[in-house]
Amino acid sequence: MVLLESVANDFETRKLLALPQEEIVQKKFADRDMKKTRKIVILLSLCVVVMITQFYVITHSVKIEAANHYSKDETELAELYVITPTFKKPEQIPELVRLSQTLLLIPKLTWLVVEDGYEKNDRVEAVLKRKIGLNYRYLLAPMPEKYRNSSYAKPKGVSNRNKGLEWIRKYAQNGVLYFADDDNTYDVELFHEIRKTKTVSLFPVGLVTELGLSSPIVENCKFIDFYDGWIGGRKFPVDMAGFAVSVEFLLSRPNAKMPYTAGYEEDGFLRSLAPFEAKDAQMLASCCSEILVWHTRTVHTSPAKRNNLTYVYKNSNLPTLQELIV
Repeated sequence: MVLLESVANDFETRKLLALPQEEIVQKKFADRDMKKTRKIVILLSLCVVVMITQFYVITHSVKIEAANHYSKDETELAELYVITPTFKKPEQIPELVRLSQTLLLIPKLTWLVVEDGYEKNDRVEAVLKRKIGLNYRYLLAPMPEKYRNSSYAKPKGVSNRNKGLEWIRKYAQNGVLYFADDDNTYDVELFHEIRKTKTVSLFPVGLVTELGLSSPIVENCKFIDFYDGWIGGRKFPVDMAGFAVSVEFLLSRPNAKMPYTAGYEEDGFLRSLAPFEAKDAQMLASCCSEILVWHTRTVHTSPAKRNNLTYVYKNSNLPTLQELIV
């Protein structure tokens, strides 16, 4: 073995001696560069492994933190029914993806995604189906034509929310319902809070109107009045994200529904829960001293321009991607 190694080394030495001096220098530099490249590749691989590990640890920690809010026995938790109206638009899929990531952290939750349309959107269904562990129902509720074709402000989301209420009346017996628009931002603590709802609960919403806030005014955890940038003669000047309703309470009000009146949807729905007064509601979020939901808005995007890819890029990935963009 030693003899073979000696012969091999001698052979390599003779090969080097046979080369011009310039080529020998170049080969030495190439070998050195190769060693450096290998070291860099190894370091980068280690960095990727560390980053993936950290991502897993952080994600797992978030899930544990969310789970710590709840009883170890999930059967003791009130079921949450989250109604989200949606319609076809460029921002639809990213908004639903973002909201679904939050809802995945919440146990015992049924997500009612209700499309304003006459047929289901395959892309929406694809998003919902790949969220393993998220219990959902995908429903259709087109806006009545008389409102869709009206020259006045359109009551968006009303048909969707009423469809969700119909589903709850048919399939639910207890729990808590909440209207969650797809462009809002939600702290997972909010869903822990609204499980406490016995009849109707109220809580603050950030980034609403020029005041930046819509909230009950509370002293010693007792309701006094409403604080909102637009009262407009409303008995309940609240944001859609600022209240939750017990399913049992809803079922005891068979005529409760949302009116097709733009700007007065929340007020009309809460009025339809009569007999009910704001003073009877539960003041959640530490007696309305915390903001756990924000009325954020996605910037409206115009429909994407369609380039003719028939000849140049017809066999590339671009035609497929173009079909995914509204």
